[in-house]
Amino acid sequence: MFENLELPDNDRPIYQRLADAIGERIARGELVGGEKLPPHREIARTLGINVTTVTRAFSALQQRGLVEARPGRGTLIASRETEEGTFKSAPSDEAGLIDLSVNRPATTAYLEALTTLLPRLPKDRRYGVLQDYHPPEGPLWARAAVAEWLRGTAGDGDAGRVVLTDGAQHGLACVLRALTQPGDVILVDAITYQGISALCRAHGLDLRGLPADREGMRPDAFETACATWRPRAVFVVPSLHNPTTVTLSEERRRALAAVARRYNVLIIEDDVYRPLLEDAIPSFAALEPELTVYISSLSKCIAPGLRYGFVVAPRAVLGNVAAALRIDCWSVSPLTPLIATNLLEDGTATRIIEFQREELRGRQAILREMLAAFDVQTQETSPHAWLHLPEPWRGAGFARASRQRGVGVLPADAFAIGRETLAHAVRINLGAAPSRGDLRQALSIMIELLHAGHFEISGAV
Repeated sequence: MFENLELPDNDRPIYQRLADAIGERIARGELVGGEKLPPHREIARTLGINVTTVTRAFSALQQRGLVEARPGRGTLIASRETEEGTFKSAPSDEAGLIDLSVNRPATTAYLEALTTLLPRLPKDRRYGVLQDYHPPEGPLWARAAVAEWLRGTAGDGDAGRVVLTDGAQHGLACVLRALTQPGDVILVDAITYQGISALCRAHGLDLRGLPADREGMRPDAFETACATWRPRAVFVVPSLHNPTTVTLSEERRRALAAVARRYNVLIIEDDVYRPLLEDAIPSFAALEPELTVYISSLSKCIAPGLRYGFVVAPRAVLGNVAAALRIDCWSVSPLTPLIATNLLEDGTATRIIEFQREELRGRQAILREMLAAFDVQTQETSPHAWLHLPEPWRGAGFARASRQRGVGVLPADAFAIGRETLAHAVRINLGAAPSRGDLRQALSIMIELLHAGHFEISGAV
Protein backbone atom coordinates (compact mmCIF):
# COMPACT_ATOMS: atom_id res chain seq x y z
CA MET A 1 0.00 0.00 0.00
CA PHE A 2 2.85 2.39 0.86
CA GLU A 3 5.73 0.87 -1.11
CA ASN A 4 5.82 3.76 -3.58
CA LEU A 5 4.80 6.52 -1.18
CA GLU A 6 6.92 9.64 -1.70
CA LEU A 7 7.16 12.15 1.11
CA PRO A 8 6.97 15.88 0.23
CA ASP A 9 10.38 17.51 -0.11
CA ASN A 10 10.21 20.33 2.44
CA ASP A 11 11.53 21.35 5.86
CA ARG A 12 8.61 19.98 7.89
CA PRO A 13 9.28 17.10 10.33
CA ILE A 14 9.14 13.63 8.82
CA TYR A 15 5.95 12.68 10.65
CA GLN A 16 4.15 15.73 9.22
CA ARG A 17 5.42 14.99 5.73
CA LEU A 18 4.18 11.40 6.08
CA ALA A 19 0.77 12.65 7.24
CA ASP A 20 0.64 15.06 4.28
CA ALA A 21 1.51 12.29 1.81
CA ILE A 22 -1.19 9.97 3.17
CA GLY A 23 -3.67 12.86 3.28
CA GLU A 24 -2.95 13.56 -0.40
CA ARG A 25 -3.73 9.94 -1.28
CA ILE A 26 -7.01 10.22 0.60
CA ALA A 27 -7.83 13.47 -1.24
CA ARG A 28 -7.16 11.79 -4.61
CA GLY A 29 -9.43 8.88 -3.70
CA GLU A 30 -6.60 6.32 -3.69
CA LEU A 31 -7.51 5.53 -0.08
CA VAL A 32 -11.26 5.36 0.56
CA GLY A 33 -13.47 5.54 3.60
CA GLY A 34 -13.49 2.36 5.68
CA GLU A 35 -10.23 1.03 4.21
CA LYS A 36 -7.97 -0.52 6.85
CA LEU A 37 -4.38 0.69 7.04
CA PRO A 38 -1.39 -1.59 7.76
CA PRO A 39 0.04 -1.76 11.29
CA HIS A 40 2.45 1.01 12.28
CA ARG A 41 5.43 -1.38 12.38
CA GLU A 42 4.77 -2.62 8.86
CA ILE A 43 4.58 0.94 7.49
CA ALA A 44 7.77 1.88 9.36
CA ARG A 45 9.59 -1.12 7.92
CA THR A 46 8.37 -0.38 4.38
CA LEU A 47 9.42 3.28 4.49
CA GLY A 48 12.61 2.81 6.51
CA ILE A 49 11.54 5.07 9.39
CA ASN A 50 10.90 4.42 13.07
CA VAL A 51 7.56 3.39 14.54
CA THR A 52 7.27 6.54 16.66
CA THR A 53 7.30 8.66 13.50
CA VAL A 54 4.46 6.63 12.01
CA THR A 55 2.47 6.88 15.25
CA ARG A 56 2.87 10.67 15.32
CA ALA A 57 1.82 10.87 11.65
CA PHE A 58 -1.35 8.87 12.36
CA SER A 59 -2.08 11.06 15.36
CA ALA A 60 -1.88 14.12 13.07
CA LEU A 61 -4.18 12.42 10.54
CA GLN A 62 -6.70 11.67 13.27
CA GLN A 63 -6.64 15.32 14.35
CA ARG A 64 -7.53 16.23 10.77
CA GLY A 65 -10.43 13.77 10.86
CA LEU A 66 -8.90 11.69 8.04
CA VAL A 67 -8.40 8.42 9.93
CA GLU A 68 -10.11 6.68 12.83
CA ALA A 69 -8.61 4.34 15.42
CA ARG A 70 -11.05 1.51 16.13
CA PRO A 71 -10.37 -0.83 19.09
CA GLY A 72 -9.80 -4.33 17.78
CA ARG A 73 -9.89 -3.17 14.15
CA GLY A 74 -6.81 -1.00 13.84
CA THR A 75 -6.72 2.30 11.94
CA LEU A 76 -9.28 3.01 9.18
CA ILE A 77 -9.66 5.77 6.63
CA ALA A 78 -12.47 7.95 7.99
CA SER A 79 -15.65 8.02 5.95
CA ARG A 80 -17.07 11.41 4.96
CA GLU A 81 -20.49 9.89 5.60
CA THR A 82 -20.01 9.72 9.39
CA GLU A 83 -22.71 10.69 11.86
CA GLU A 84 -20.87 13.99 12.38
CA GLY A 85 -20.54 14.83 8.69
CA THR A 86 -23.40 13.26 6.82
CA PHE A 87 -25.99 15.24 4.83
CA LYS A 88 -28.83 15.38 7.35
CA SER A 89 -32.38 16.55 6.68
CA ALA A 90 -33.82 16.24 10.18
CA PRO A 91 -32.61 16.85 13.74
CA SER A 92 -31.64 13.84 15.82
CA ASP A 93 -34.11 12.51 18.39
CA GLU A 94 -31.31 10.93 20.41
CA ALA A 95 -31.99 11.32 24.14
CA GLY A 96 -29.70 13.77 25.87
CA LEU A 97 -28.37 15.31 22.62
CA ILE A 98 -28.66 19.04 21.90
CA ASP A 99 -28.53 18.81 18.12
CA LEU A 100 -27.16 22.03 16.59
CA SER A 101 -26.40 20.38 13.25
CA VAL A 102 -29.66 21.08 11.38
CA ASN A 103 -31.15 24.48 10.56
CA ARG A 104 -34.65 24.74 12.00
CA PRO A 105 -36.93 27.52 13.31
CA ALA A 106 -35.98 29.30 16.52
CA THR A 107 -39.65 29.80 17.52
CA THR A 108 -43.01 28.01 17.34
CA ALA A 109 -44.65 31.00 15.64
CA TYR A 110 -45.55 28.93 12.55
CA LEU A 111 -47.32 26.26 14.60
CA GLU A 112 -49.30 28.90 16.46
CA ALA A 113 -50.33 30.54 13.18
CA LEU A 114 -51.25 27.17 11.66
CA THR A 115 -53.46 26.31 14.64
CA THR A 116 -55.45 29.45 13.98
CA LEU A 117 -55.49 29.06 10.19
CA LEU A 118 -56.55 25.42 9.73
CA PRO A 119 -60.16 25.81 10.95
CA ARG A 120 -60.63 28.70 8.52
CA LEU A 121 -59.39 26.91 5.39
CA PRO A 122 -62.76 25.32 4.40
CA LYS A 123 -64.18 28.84 4.03
CA ASP A 124 -61.41 29.89 1.62
CA ARG A 125 -62.76 30.32 -1.95
CA ARG A 126 -59.93 28.10 -3.22
CA TYR A 127 -60.62 25.23 -0.87
CA GLY A 128 -62.66 23.25 -3.40
CA VAL A 129 -59.74 22.81 -5.80
CA LEU A 130 -57.71 20.85 -3.25
CA GLN A 131 -59.10 17.57 -4.61
CA ASP A 132 -58.15 18.32 -8.23
CA TYR A 133 -55.03 17.94 -10.38
CA HIS A 134 -53.04 21.11 -11.00
CA PRO A 135 -50.54 22.24 -13.64
CA PRO A 136 -46.94 21.23 -12.88
CA GLU A 137 -45.91 24.79 -12.11
CA GLY A 138 -48.63 25.00 -9.42
CA PRO A 139 -51.98 26.83 -9.03
CA LEU A 140 -51.95 30.30 -10.58
CA TRP A 141 -53.31 31.98 -7.44
CA ALA A 142 -50.45 30.54 -5.37
CA ARG A 143 -47.82 31.56 -7.91
CA ALA A 144 -49.31 35.05 -7.97
CA ALA A 145 -48.89 35.34 -4.19
CA VAL A 146 -45.26 34.24 -4.41
CA ALA A 147 -44.57 36.57 -7.34
CA GLU A 148 -46.00 39.49 -5.37
CA TRP A 149 -44.01 38.56 -2.27
CA LEU A 150 -40.80 38.47 -4.34
CA ARG A 151 -41.59 41.64 -6.31
CA GLY A 152 -38.42 43.69 -6.59
CA THR A 153 -36.28 40.79 -5.38
CA ALA A 154 -36.82 38.29 -8.18
CA GLY A 155 -39.11 39.39 -10.97
CA ASP A 156 -41.68 42.14 -11.30
CA GLY A 157 -44.65 40.28 -9.87
CA ASP A 158 -45.13 38.08 -12.96
CA ALA A 159 -46.69 34.79 -11.80
CA GLY A 160 -45.86 33.29 -15.20
CA ARG A 161 -42.20 33.08 -14.20
CA VAL A 162 -42.82 31.05 -11.03
CA VAL A 163 -42.74 27.28 -10.48
CA LEU A 164 -43.78 25.95 -7.06
CA THR A 165 -41.74 23.11 -5.55
CA ASP A 166 -41.58 20.92 -2.45
CA GLY A 167 -38.85 23.04 -0.89
CA ALA A 168 -35.71 24.63 -2.31
CA GLN A 169 -33.82 21.32 -2.60
CA HIS A 170 -36.57 19.98 -4.87
CA GLY A 171 -36.43 23.20 -6.87
CA LEU A 172 -32.66 22.88 -7.24
CA ALA A 173 -33.03 19.26 -8.37
CA CYS A 174 -35.57 20.27 -11.04
CA VAL A 175 -33.34 23.12 -12.26
CA LEU A 176 -30.27 20.91 -12.58
CA ARG A 177 -32.16 18.17 -14.40
CA ALA A 178 -33.83 20.65 -16.73
CA LEU A 179 -30.87 22.86 -17.61
CA THR A 180 -27.75 20.67 -17.43
CA GLN A 181 -26.30 17.58 -19.07
CA PRO A 182 -24.13 14.85 -17.46
CA GLY A 183 -20.53 15.98 -17.50
CA ASP A 184 -21.33 19.71 -17.34
CA VAL A 185 -19.11 21.71 -14.99
CA ILE A 186 -20.89 23.45 -12.12
CA LEU A 187 -18.91 25.99 -10.08
CA VAL A 188 -19.47 26.57 -6.36
CA ASP A 189 -17.65 27.92 -3.34
CA ALA A 190 -15.04 25.46 -2.08
CA ILE A 191 -17.09 25.32 1.14
CA THR A 192 -20.80 25.28 0.36
CA TYR A 193 -24.29 23.90 1.03
CA GLN A 194 -24.26 20.11 1.15
CA GLY A 195 -27.34 19.61 -0.99
CA ILE A 196 -25.66 20.76 -4.20
CA SER A 197 -22.96 18.10 -3.82
CA ALA A 198 -25.48 15.30 -3.44
CA LEU A 199 -27.50 16.48 -6.45
CA CYS A 200 -24.49 16.89 -8.72
CA ARG A 201 -23.33 13.37 -7.90
CA ALA A 202 -26.81 12.05 -8.70
CA HIS A 203 -26.95 13.91 -12.03
CA GLY A 204 -23.39 13.12 -13.13
CA LEU A 205 -22.29 16.75 -13.00
CA ASP A 206 -18.70 17.89 -12.50
CA LEU A 207 -18.80 20.02 -9.34
CA ARG A 208 -15.74 22.22 -8.81
CA GLY A 209 -15.04 24.42 -5.82
CA LEU A 210 -13.57 27.92 -6.03
CA PRO A 211 -11.65 29.82 -3.36
CA ALA A 212 -13.46 32.47 -1.35
CA ASP A 213 -12.41 35.20 1.04
CA ARG A 214 -14.29 36.79 3.94
CA GLU A 215 -16.49 38.53 1.35
CA GLY A 216 -17.42 35.37 -0.54
CA MET A 217 -16.48 33.84 -3.90
CA ARG A 218 -13.52 35.62 -5.46
CA PRO A 219 -14.29 37.16 -8.88
CA ASP A 220 -10.73 36.51 -10.13
CA ALA A 221 -11.03 32.80 -9.30
CA PHE A 222 -14.45 32.71 -10.95
CA GLU A 223 -13.10 34.32 -14.12
CA THR A 224 -10.14 31.94 -14.31
CA ALA A 225 -12.46 28.96 -13.87
CA CYS A 226 -14.81 30.25 -16.59
CA ALA A 227 -11.94 30.67 -19.05
CA THR A 228 -10.44 27.28 -18.19
CA TRP A 229 -13.42 24.95 -17.72
CA ARG A 230 -16.29 26.60 -19.65
CA PRO A 231 -18.84 25.85 -16.91
CA ARG A 232 -22.56 25.51 -17.52
CA ALA A 233 -23.54 27.25 -14.28
CA VAL A 234 -22.35 28.76 -11.03
CA PHE A 235 -24.24 28.01 -7.82
CA VAL A 236 -24.30 30.77 -5.20
CA VAL A 237 -25.83 31.24 -1.74
CA PRO A 238 -25.45 35.03 -1.56
CA SER A 239 -27.35 35.79 1.65
CA LEU A 240 -26.21 34.37 5.01
CA HIS A 241 -24.21 31.74 3.15
CA ASN A 242 -24.56 28.18 4.37
CA PRO A 243 -22.34 27.43 6.25
CA THR A 244 -20.04 30.50 6.50
CA THR A 245 -22.79 33.18 7.01
CA VAL A 246 -21.12 35.51 4.46
CA THR A 247 -23.53 37.87 2.71
CA LEU A 248 -22.17 39.09 -0.62
CA SER A 249 -21.98 42.87 -0.89
CA GLU A 250 -23.62 44.56 -3.86
CA GLU A 251 -20.16 45.30 -5.23
CA ARG A 252 -19.14 41.62 -5.05
CA ARG A 253 -22.43 40.52 -6.62
CA ARG A 254 -21.97 42.93 -9.51
CA ALA A 255 -18.40 41.73 -10.05
CA LEU A 256 -19.46 38.06 -10.16
CA ALA A 257 -22.46 38.86 -12.36
CA ALA A 258 -20.20 40.67 -14.83
CA VAL A 259 -17.99 37.58 -15.15
CA ALA A 260 -21.03 35.34 -15.65
CA ARG A 261 -22.29 37.69 -18.35
CA ARG A 262 -18.95 37.72 -20.21
CA TYR A 263 -18.81 33.93 -20.33
CA ASN A 264 -22.58 33.30 -20.59
CA VAL A 265 -22.62 31.21 -17.41
CA LEU A 266 -26.01 30.47 -15.85
CA ILE A 267 -26.35 31.78 -12.28
CA ILE A 268 -28.27 29.47 -9.93
CA GLU A 269 -29.11 31.66 -6.93
CA ASP A 270 -30.14 29.83 -3.75
CA ASP A 271 -31.55 32.67 -1.64
CA VAL A 272 -33.41 30.83 1.11
CA TYR A 273 -31.95 32.98 3.91
CA ARG A 274 -32.70 36.39 2.37
CA PRO A 275 -35.94 37.00 4.36
CA LEU A 276 -33.87 36.88 7.57
CA LEU A 277 -31.60 39.72 6.43
CA GLU A 278 -32.18 43.11 8.00
CA ASP A 279 -30.81 45.07 5.03
CA ALA A 280 -31.87 44.37 1.45
CA ILE A 281 -29.16 43.87 -1.18
CA PRO A 282 -29.99 43.44 -4.89
CA SER A 283 -30.24 39.77 -5.82
CA PHE A 284 -28.49 38.26 -8.83
CA ALA A 285 -31.99 37.83 -10.26
CA ALA A 286 -32.42 41.61 -10.08
CA LEU A 287 -28.96 42.32 -11.52
CA GLU A 288 -29.05 39.67 -14.30
CA PRO A 289 -32.68 38.53 -14.70
CA GLU A 290 -32.17 36.74 -18.04
CA LEU A 291 -29.11 34.84 -16.80
CA THR A 292 -30.32 33.88 -13.31
CA VAL A 293 -32.52 31.10 -12.00
CA TYR A 294 -33.68 32.17 -8.55
CA ILE A 295 -34.53 29.53 -5.94
CA SER A 296 -35.99 30.12 -2.50
CA SER A 297 -38.44 28.69 0.02
CA LEU A 298 -40.21 29.34 3.30
CA SER A 299 -38.17 26.66 5.09
CA LYS A 300 -35.51 28.82 6.74
CA CYS A 301 -37.63 31.87 7.51
CA ILE A 302 -40.95 30.22 8.52
CA ALA A 303 -40.82 26.40 8.81
CA PRO A 304 -39.07 23.56 6.93
CA GLY A 305 -42.03 21.28 7.62
CA LEU A 306 -44.17 23.40 5.31
CA ARG A 307 -42.06 22.11 2.36
CA TYR A 308 -42.81 25.14 0.19
CA GLY A 309 -40.27 26.32 -2.34
CA PHE A 310 -40.28 28.24 -5.59
CA VAL A 311 -38.19 28.80 -8.68
CA VAL A 312 -38.26 32.10 -10.58
CA ALA A 313 -36.67 31.73 -14.00
CA PRO A 314 -36.53 33.39 -17.40
CA ARG A 315 -39.51 32.32 -19.50
CA ALA A 316 -37.13 30.74 -22.02
CA VAL A 317 -36.20 28.00 -19.54
CA LEU A 318 -39.20 27.95 -17.20
CA GLY A 319 -41.06 25.32 -19.23
CA ASN A 320 -38.13 22.91 -18.91
CA VAL A 321 -38.11 23.33 -15.14
CA ALA A 322 -41.87 22.70 -14.94
CA ALA A 323 -41.48 19.62 -17.16
CA ALA A 324 -38.81 18.23 -14.84
CA LEU A 325 -41.13 18.72 -11.86
CA ARG A 326 -44.01 17.00 -13.69
CA ILE A 327 -41.82 13.91 -14.13
CA ASP A 328 -41.11 13.90 -10.39
CA CYS A 329 -44.56 14.38 -8.88
CA TRP A 330 -46.95 15.90 -11.47
CA SER A 331 -47.38 18.95 -9.22
CA VAL A 332 -47.01 19.93 -5.59
CA SER A 333 -49.89 19.18 -3.24
CA PRO A 334 -52.29 22.15 -3.43
CA LEU A 335 -52.85 22.08 0.34
CA THR A 336 -49.34 23.42 0.97
CA PRO A 337 -49.77 26.38 -1.43
CA LEU A 338 -53.16 27.16 0.13
CA ILE A 339 -51.63 27.35 3.62
CA ALA A 340 -48.64 29.36 2.39
CA THR A 341 -50.77 31.72 0.30
CA ASN A 342 -52.93 32.57 3.30
CA LEU A 343 -49.83 33.28 5.38
CA LEU A 344 -48.42 35.54 2.65
CA GLU A 345 -51.67 37.35 1.85
CA ASP A 346 -52.76 38.27 5.38
CA GLY A 347 -49.31 39.35 6.59
CA THR A 348 -48.83 36.41 8.97
CA ALA A 349 -45.67 35.33 7.12
CA THR A 350 -44.11 38.74 7.70
CA ARG A 351 -44.93 38.59 11.41
CA ILE A 352 -43.51 35.07 11.77
CA ILE A 353 -40.29 36.15 10.07
CA GLU A 354 -39.91 39.09 12.45
CA PHE A 355 -40.46 36.77 15.42
CA GLN A 356 -37.71 34.53 14.03
CA ARG A 357 -35.38 37.49 13.54
CA GLU A 358 -35.97 38.74 17.07
CA GLU A 359 -35.25 35.32 18.60
CA LEU A 360 -32.14 34.94 16.46
CA ARG A 361 -30.90 38.34 17.64
CA GLY A 362 -31.19 37.09 21.21
CA ARG A 363 -29.39 33.85 20.45
CA GLN A 364 -26.67 35.64 18.53
CA ALA A 365 -26.10 37.84 21.58
CA ILE A 366 -25.58 34.70 23.67
CA LEU A 367 -23.15 33.36 21.08
CA ARG A 368 -21.14 36.60 20.98
CA GLU A 369 -20.99 36.75 24.77
CA MET A 370 -19.92 33.14 25.29
CA LEU A 371 -17.57 32.71 22.31
CA ALA A 372 -16.03 36.19 22.46
CA ALA A 373 -12.54 34.69 22.80
CA PHE A 374 -12.84 32.64 19.59
CA ASP A 375 -12.96 33.34 15.85
CA VAL A 376 -16.65 33.14 14.91
CA GLN A 377 -18.18 34.29 11.63
CA THR A 378 -21.84 35.20 11.93
CA GLN A 379 -24.41 37.96 11.46
CA GLU A 380 -27.07 39.57 13.62
CA THR A 381 -30.01 37.50 12.35
CA SER A 382 -28.23 34.44 10.96
CA PRO A 383 -29.66 31.08 12.11
CA HIS A 384 -26.17 29.58 12.09
CA ALA A 385 -22.58 30.54 12.89
CA TRP A 386 -19.20 29.38 11.54
CA LEU A 387 -16.67 28.67 14.29
CA HIS A 388 -13.01 28.60 13.22
CA LEU A 389 -11.34 26.09 15.50
CA PRO A 390 -8.13 26.88 17.38
CA GLU A 391 -5.16 24.54 17.06
CA PRO A 392 -4.90 21.63 17.38
CA TRP A 393 -8.60 20.96 16.71
CA ARG A 394 -9.86 19.78 13.32
CA GLY A 395 -13.49 19.84 12.24
CA ALA A 396 -14.31 16.12 12.27
CA GLY A 397 -12.44 15.53 15.53
CA PHE A 398 -14.19 18.41 17.27
CA ALA A 399 -17.63 17.36 15.99
CA ARG A 400 -16.99 13.82 17.19
CA ALA A 401 -15.83 15.00 20.64
CA SER A 402 -18.82 17.36 20.91
CA ARG A 403 -21.27 14.62 20.08
CA GLN A 404 -19.73 12.34 22.69
CA ARG A 405 -20.57 15.07 25.22
CA GLY A 406 -24.12 15.61 23.99
CA VAL A 407 -23.83 18.38 21.37
CA GLY A 408 -24.28 17.92 17.63
CA VAL A 409 -22.48 20.24 15.17
CA LEU A 410 -21.38 19.82 11.55
CA PRO A 411 -17.67 19.97 10.60
CA ALA A 412 -16.26 21.78 7.58
CA ASP A 413 -15.66 18.39 5.96
CA ALA A 414 -19.39 18.06 5.40
CA PHE A 415 -19.42 21.20 3.25
CA ALA A 416 -16.08 20.80 1.44
CA ILE A 417 -15.98 20.13 -2.30
CA GLY A 418 -13.54 17.24 -2.64
CA ARG A 419 -12.24 14.96 0.07
CA GLU A 420 -9.72 17.40 1.49
CA THR A 421 -10.92 19.51 4.43
CA LEU A 422 -10.41 23.11 3.37
CA ALA A 423 -11.09 24.72 6.74
CA HIS A 424 -10.82 23.75 10.38
CA ALA A 425 -14.28 24.86 11.42
CA VAL A 426 -17.76 23.73 12.45
CA ARG A 427 -21.25 25.09 11.77
CA ILE A 428 -23.37 25.85 14.84
CA ASN A 429 -27.13 26.15 14.24
CA LEU A 430 -28.39 28.52 16.90
CA GLY A 431 -32.07 28.13 16.06
CA ALA A 432 -31.92 24.36 16.50
CA ALA A 433 -31.57 24.51 20.30
CA PRO A 434 -34.98 23.96 21.94
CA SER A 435 -34.41 27.03 24.13
CA ARG A 436 -31.87 29.73 24.90
CA GLY A 437 -30.97 27.77 28.03
CA ASP A 438 -30.19 24.70 25.91
CA LEU A 439 -28.07 26.87 23.64
CA ARG A 440 -26.08 28.15 26.62
CA GLN A 441 -25.58 24.59 27.85
CA ALA A 442 -24.38 23.41 24.44
CA LEU A 443 -22.00 26.34 24.02
CA SER A 444 -20.58 25.76 27.53
CA ILE A 445 -19.73 22.18 26.56
CA MET A 446 -18.10 23.35 23.35
CA ILE A 447 -16.06 26.00 25.20
CA GLU A 448 -14.71 23.34 27.57
CA LEU A 449 -13.61 21.30 24.57
CA LEU A 450 -12.05 24.30 22.83
CA HIS A 451 -9.97 25.06 25.92
CA ALA A 452 -9.12 21.39 26.50
CA GLY A 453 -7.56 21.13 23.04
CA HIS A 454 -4.44 19.00 23.14
CA PHE A 455 -5.60 16.83 26.02
CA GLU A 456 -8.88 15.88 24.33
CA ILE A 457 -7.21 15.06 21.01
CA SER A 458 -4.33 13.09 22.48
CA GLY A 459 -6.74 11.22 24.70
CA ALA A 460 -8.78 10.17 21.67
CA VAL A 461 -5.81 8.75 19.72
